[in-house]
Amino acid sequence: MFIIAGLGNPSGKYEGTRHNVGFDVIDRIAEKYNISVDTKKHLALTGKGIIEGRKVILIKPQTFMNLSGESIRSAVDFYKADPSQELIVIYDDVNLAPGQLRIREKGSAGGHNGIKNIIAHLGTQVFPRIRVGVGEKPAGYDLADYVLGHFSRAEKEKMEEGYDRAADAARMILSGDIGGAMSTYNRKIES
Repeated sequence: MFIIAGLGNPSGKYEGTRHNVGFDVIDRIAEKYNISVDTKKHLALTGKGIIEGRKVILIKPQTFMNLSGESIRSAVDFYKADPSQELIVIYDDVNLAPGQLRIREKGSAGGHNGIKNIIAHLGTQVFPRIRVGVGEKPAGYDLADYVLGHFSRAEKEKMEEGYDRAADAARMILSGDIGGAMSTYNRKIES
């Protein structure tokens, strides 16, 4: 079983915010592969399906962003998944332009509290991740307020394209081509 987890915060209050792009990408993947993400399991909303001939479970943790590791660890343990080979985590990044992707096989949390919590719960930082750019915080803004804010109309268009690219990158990683996903999607997109 391959686990694809998108990070975000539960409840309608956070829908469409910068911090919820992981949920938005999971929704895009679910729509593309006709997977219902509505089962409550592993402290998350989950959905099982097939992508590229592989059994997958899509996960949207309902623990709030900073406690995402509890949900991810529950799923990894239940499915006896190897995080380095059978887990993809998708989340927001304020260091990338809106819709820009950065794919890595492993790495530190880079200041992202959701990833920090996942690393703490899994005991490893070796797992594939897709970072989706949400744009840099403007000077004088509080980071928490910024990531819990909504996109402008122009940013939304870039994010829609980013969600499609992130869904395709997840498909490539799932099919065993993380190198191809990195060389295809880690390029800077033209504004």
